Amino acid sequence: METIKKVLEEKRPNKWDDIPDIDLYMDQVLSYMPRQHAGLELDENLTAAMVNNYIKKGLLPRAKGKKYNREHIAYLTATCLLKQVLSVTDTGELLKARIEDGEVRDFYERYIQVMDEEFKKVSASLEETKDKAQLSEAALRLAVSSYAQKLACEQMLKELGESFKEEAEEETE
Repeated sequence: METIKKVLEEKRPNKWDDIPDIDLYMDQVLSYMPRQHAGLELDENLTAAMVNNYIKKGLLPRAKGKKYNREHIAYLTATCLLKQVLSVTDTGELLKARIEDGEVRDFYERYIQVMDEEFKKVSASLEETKDKAQLSEAALRLAVSSYAQKLACEQMLKELGESFKEEAEEETE
């Protein structure tokens, strides 16, 4: 329990100004990303094929030449977390809704702030116990809570998607 509490309390992506301001090749991006997302250093993987799929699905812009910049890292950082609970399509909708009228930097800084708040809440809710019944109860509560939050998020994204469609139809009239 101490390990996950420590990750939730301390592990955060680099701040915007700490992300390299030089363009990176794919292999450099893949080796950089575990610093950005706790799951990538624990047991998740990010591959070149996944990055290319995210580009095809519109989750991040195409590379400039074969190089990726700070904005790509910001998009990938958020995508790696969001895709753990949302479909790639829903992740794209959320990114589109959050970034559409703003700067990627503003979105990224807000993402880091929300992540910090939510990770600290979960960490604070974790109780130290070695009792199997208490551990299984806590795990059950976290799983059910996660599912309820996922359902609510998906509904909100559905409503956002419908409002985007309505706006697009109004613009074409």
